[in-house]
Amino acid sequence: MNIQKIEQILKDQKQPKFRLGQIKKAVYQDGISNFSEISTIPKELRSVLEKERVLSFEVEKVLVSKDGNSAKALVKLNDGNKIETVLISPKTDIWSVCISCQVGCPMNCAFCATGQTGFKRNLTAEEIVDQVLFWKGWLLGTKSPIGDLVPRRVSNVVYMGMGEPFLNWEEVLESLKILSDPKGMSFGSRSISISTVGIPGGIEKLTEDFPQVNLAVSLHFPQDENRDAFMPANKNLSLEKLKIELEKYFQKSNRKVFLEYILFSRLNDSEKDAKNLLGYIKSFEKPQLLHVNLIRYNSSSNNQETRDKKQKITKADKFVSSSSEQAIKFRNYLLENKINCTIRRSLGADIEGACGQLAGKK
Repeated sequence: MNIQKIEQILKDQKQPKFRLGQIKKAVYQDGISNFSEISTIPKELRSVLEKERVLSFEVEKVLVSKDGNSAKALVKLNDGNKIETVLISPKTDIWSVCISCQVGCPMNCAFCATGQTGFKRNLTAEEIVDQVLFWKGWLLGTKSPIGDLVPRRVSNVVYMGMGEPFLNWEEVLESLKILSDPKGMSFGSRSISISTVGIPGGIEKLTEDFPQVNLAVSLHFPQDENRDAFMPANKNLSLEKLKIELEKYFQKSNRKVFLEYILFSRLNDSEKDAKNLLGYIKSFEKPQLLHVNLIRYNSSSNNQETRDKKQKITKADKFVSSSSEQAIKFRNYLLENKINCTIRRSLGADIEGACGQLAGKK
């Protein structure tokens, strides 16, 4: 919803200021998807507003996973660009929206489908928030294939979709204000998470603007050599520089940080890799504030399409998921050495809606 445009319409219609609050409550909190359905505002105003769309985009397709615990939407923006956004239920009665903040991604991580699509543009705050708004209405809708599960409401929001949040911070910040506004979407800051590969100064901005929002760092490799090879962002923010930024974060917030670690067979899942990760974490002044989330790699057809077009082997061929047994072994090593660690359950892989699979094409 374009708040600025609604404000201007209300001003032109000489409406009292409290009308905006009524509209925000109806759309953001009550899940009303059409301005003409807002019964708390005058009929004449509804007639004016019904010409405006609540959502800033069109939803072309929604795919639901076989287990019913996740869904993915293909969204067409006003300029024709497309993004994907995901709804998942990691725990019973908990629904999380995984939102995108860019069309594509400039980070070019070799194992990520989004990174292989390239970067087209940043999303606006409206386009970011509208993803949450869409899923909220979808869960409330009687046609929702997941309608028999309760509660039918969004519990958490994670900026872990397409794009790097700290490279679009101005719009992401504005979206955070709307999501956390008690008169807006009314999410608690601790119900929101932002994931980053590591952008110089990015973590500091989060600390200053939204210190209670959860922070996750896509680490994936405990050595600079592999991070340089598969995650170009590491050349601007090496593991040591990342450590310095995180130490500053701990000094100011004293809050837990999640280290996301995708497990690739024979690439970063050996005991040596576990030891290197252990050493990196133990080098922190407060290692107890770091929690490792292990994620078995999810392959994507987008990588295969890239290989077919180029008709040659690419880096993507190096990436094969670690076995469940190896993931457990890796986790147990960290736990035995007093490192907080869990194996994160991957949801939506069958609809290519899991970690690293979003490409804005399906």
